[in-house]
Amino acid sequence: MTRKVLESCPSCGSGLEITEVRCTRCETQVRARYRPCDFCTLDEEQSTFLRIFVTSRGNLSEVEKKLGVSYPTVRAKLDEIIGRLAPPEPAPVQQQPAVSERRRILEAVARGELSAAEGMSKIRELGGS
Repeated sequence: MTRKVLESCPSCGSGLEITEVRCTRCETQVRARYRPCDFCTLDEEQSTFLRIFVTSRGNLSEVEKKLGVSYPTVRAKLDEIIGRLAPPEPAPVQQQPAVSERRRILEAVARGELSAAEGMSKIRELGGS
């Protein structure tokens, strides 16, 4: 009987690494570092929900009927799976005030509003080199 790949260590709960695969026909073994597919990280309930969602062609009303739960529950389960599968959005990189001020000064020099010497003076005042 084939089991689902363990997602965490049964002793301490830390993440596990897949390091070996084997051909069921010729017994060839390959050892390397593998990561599980994104869907392999879903728990049994989430996998079942996703299977029903796909076979219902994404029709949430049909999923609602098959599971016997409310529409908000279906949405919540779908959002949970999306959160598990979708990588988090990277936080927007915020420029430090001195960096954006230097950029503003350099742009003013490029437009001819400041001379190069005036621009360098202003940048030095900001602590830049």
